[in-house]
Amino acid sequence: MKRKWWQNSFLYLMLLVAIMAVALLLWPRGGPTEVTLLGDFIDKAKPVLNVDGEVIAPPEIDTIEQDTDKNTLMGLKDDTAMYKTGFADTTTNLRQMLESEGIDPNIVAVKPSGTNWGMIALQIVLPIMLLGVLFYFFFRSARGTTTQAFNFSKSRARLSSGNKSNVTFEDVAATDEAKEELQEMVEFLRSPQKFHALGARVPRGVLLVGPPGTGKTLLAKAVAGEANAPFYSISGSEFVEMFVGVGAARVRDLFEQAKRNTPSIVFVDEIDAVGRHRGAGLGGGHDEREQTLNQILAEMDGFDTNTNVIVVAATNRPDILDPALLRPGRFDRHIVIDTPDIQGRKAILEVHAKGKPFAERVDLEIIAKQTPGFSGADLANVVNEAALLAARRERKDISIKELEDATDRVMAGPEKKARVMSQRERERIAYHESGHALVAKMLPNADPVHKISIIARGRMGGWTRFLPSEERYLWTRSQFDDKLAVTMGGRAAEEIAFGEASTGAQNDLEEATKLARKMVTQFGMSDELGPRTFGQRQELVFLGREISEQRDYSENVARKIDDEVQNIIQRTHNTARRILSENKSKLKQIAEQLIIKETLEKPDLDKLFDGLAPEPASS
Repeated sequence: MKRKWWQNSFLYLMLLVAIMAVALLLWPRGGPTEVTLLGDFIDKAKPVLNVDGEVIAPPEIDTIEQDTDKNTLMGLKDDTAMYKTGFADTTTNLRQMLESEGIDPNIVAVKPSGTNWGMIALQIVLPIMLLGVLFYFFFRSARGTTTQAFNFSKSRARLSSGNKSNVTFEDVAATDEAKEELQEMVEFLRSPQKFHALGARVPRGVLLVGPPGTGKTLLAKAVAGEANAPFYSISGSEFVEMFVGVGAARVRDLFEQAKRNTPSIVFVDEIDAVGRHRGAGLGGGHDEREQTLNQILAEMDGFDTNTNVIVVAATNRPDILDPALLRPGRFDRHIVIDTPDIQGRKAILEVHAKGKPFAERVDLEIIAKQTPGFSGADLANVVNEAALLAARRERKDISIKELEDATDRVMAGPEKKARVMSQRERERIAYHESGHALVAKMLPNADPVHKISIIARGRMGGWTRFLPSEERYLWTRSQFDDKLAVTMGGRAAEEIAFGEASTGAQNDLEEATKLARKMVTQFGMSDELGPRTFGQRQELVFLGREISEQRDYSENVARKIDDEVQNIIQRTHNTARRILSENKSKLKQIAEQLIIKETLEKPDLDKLFDGLAPEPASS
């Protein structure tokens, strides 16, 4: 039961009062006691008189306490010790001595120093009260901790029914094959008798794999919305704790809940957090993560045939998952959800465009063509950025201009119009981007140029955007050569116009070197080294990053690889220089227009390219 706020406030007030009372008892009041001679002490007990014998000031002390055990006198003023002196006699003799000195006992009282039982009781009771309050808080927190400890091994999965999810398969586009596979599972949950009559068994587990942002979690939400069955969702990282055995206990609790509410679905997002290959960690077989994985394996393989519990998991790291987790009987189906093609991107844009006011002439297929490699999350971001730009520009609808600007923003970052740049640098950037565009126009296998700009975005001083005429899944050597020539076109244009290159071509060189090395070592596109691969690589499949390379070739071959990479880059660089040298006047014309307008769209480029024809494709 939750405590009311005033109850907690009262306890805190009691604690504060107890602390203040103890402080007042332990800290003496007044200044330090002054030790004097007996004669001076007697003078302090006398009032101050003038020459006429009239009292002009009271005595400095109003009480004298005698401690016969210590043979001392203590002079007090308002219960505060002021003076102290020695006196080794009885109390009776003390009173007689004071009377002989003319000290009125009604003004200065004399009393023996006895035991103050009230003060002693207070000194005992207050610390006990203070300790009691502290113990109360301690045991209350201990009870809470005990309650948490009992719940620590409970599963943290979130349970939702089908009618609680507002996501359906209609909200998921460009994944028709995956939806078909999952729709079969939904049908099984709705009417399992139809499958049992044919002797069919629904897959016990479905693994969704693909790059980030492609809709794996969204598909799971759609399953929850379509299936009229309990849906348990949890992240793989929620199984893992620093305490031994907690992860395995949570797995057991999760599957027990799912079995009690069959038919049901268990969705584990980012399963690579607990499902990675055993033996890869520092903990060996006693690693807590591995114990959690072992429990998952046991639970998935221990289902009864009639237990209608389906496990759906998502990951973008299938290469590190344990083979025992991937085998049939656990995850029977592996559904790859890759980045969408042009039709898929258009469908995704249409889904996210629902409910938003678009201008009449907006063609989403144009945006779909401009966004190769975009995931569903990227496309959703494009539509949202377009809506934000339209609102910023005080528009009542979203035009193609906002969509294209949003695409540029997602690709390269926001514009930096306020960046101060010298005229010389603007000219260099203009020639650099014009070189990319002109070389792309003249080569038959290069993608058409859609837009070039010298307005800085992100970390780029200028940029050139291409509009692929078709989706490419296979590349030829001539296509790679033209792509490299276009990449080197910016550096070549700087060399022709200014006599030397600048650091602006750094990223171009990195991309060209990376592609040329892949042509030699992975694609077998080298006349010198022949059709073979070099090195065994460990890559993050859906993240596009190479972790390491195991060399299986000699130093002599390594030198040949470097030489061949250099030859490819130099050959394509020479191609770019030749094209630009032959069309130097056109290069200058494009650069001058780019300096004036800062951005050249496709209609502007078509006018500038008028009269130019691509070179014939090499046989």
